[in-house]
Amino acid sequence: MAPANSPESLAADYQINFRAPPPSPVHSGRRSSFANDSVLTEYLEHSLRVPDLILPDKIFPKQMFVETPPAIDFDSLISEECDAVSKIMEIVADFGCFQVANHGISSEFVRSVQAAGAGIFAVPQDKRAAVTRSQEMPYGFEEVHGEEGGSESESESSEEFVWGMDDRLKSLMEGFWPLGYSNFCKRMEVLLTNIEKVAEKVFSIIFLKNPRRKSMFGNDIVWQGQDITGTLCCLYKNTRSFVSDDSAESLRHEVIRMLIRRNDHSHALCLHFCGGGSTEFHVCSKRGWVSFIPQKDALVITIGDQIQTWSGGQYKHVIGRPIFKEEKGDSISIAFLYSPPTITSNSTSTTADQKSISLNQQIILAIALTLIYQFLVYVYRFF
Repeated sequence: MAPANSPESLAADYQINFRAPPPSPVHSGRRSSFANDSVLTEYLEHSLRVPDLILPDKIFPKQMFVETPPAIDFDSLISEECDAVSKIMEIVADFGCFQVANHGISSEFVRSVQAAGAGIFAVPQDKRAAVTRSQEMPYGFEEVHGEEGGSESESESSEEFVWGMDDRLKSLMEGFWPLGYSNFCKRMEVLLTNIEKVAEKVFSIIFLKNPRRKSMFGNDIVWQGQDITGTLCCLYKNTRSFVSDDSAESLRHEVIRMLIRRNDHSHALCLHFCGGGSTEFHVCSKRGWVSFIPQKDALVITIGDQIQTWSGGQYKHVIGRPIFKEEKGDSISIAFLYSPPTITSNSTSTTADQKSISLNQQIILAIALTLIYQFLVYVYRFF
């Protein structure tokens, strides 16, 4: 008998514990047991086909046409007439948007700015990379991603350009469009000044008439400096016409794109110049999707996220965009995103000033404490 640790015993144990893999299957050459392969193939094709899914209205609501919100005369807002103020508060709570007529901004001047802004979108696509919006540069062209399988015209149905008084943006755009961009900036600065006057008045009425204002900020309001970005301007070029047989589906996709590409800038009010032509203004919010035909030359104003926060949810943030119909050429619309100055309570700032200690008082206090300390040390040594 071989010893326990001999090579023969180890080899025997190894052979006993070793399990060989199962044999490979051998092709027998026989046909499938299924009687008719075509029936099996047809069954698999139907089983693997993805069904057409239709989203219910609860996920994407139906479009509802509503009565056009009444246009409020801007002169009545300046004089703060009770009827105009109560009307604007009611409309804001119901629709989240309203119209302002007789705002004092010439419609001819607005159209000239829109015509000048059309030249911005004439910049070639290969040169837009330097002036495309990013985290480092909040102004410029909005990057457009075409839909998979869609034509070039579909992917470029709308384009967006964010304008601001930025020296870097101005120098880059003047390199592509020297004379035209300078002229556009001059006109836009004049329009921006007039727009901010309207926005400040409208915002003051909405904010000061909010019943939650006193609990949030007290009786006195202090308006501090403007934000770094200030009021932003968004130019939209719309090239698609919704008059074909599939206009309803195209309009639905356009609204989906509007929701996906919603502007990420926080704002209190958004003021829209819709332009001429056959235009519908579409408003999307958690309440649903409504549309109406705005009054000619009226300024359409929508509520932003800042007012929703300050009102405690009383006034809802909505997304609005004009949709052009039966337009043969390109249509330019302009939207201004207004953010007011920082809001603080006057009583809070006064209390902070009263509690603050000046530098001279701090020096005197330090000297007094030093003398008291020296006196206590002297007394301790001798007594």
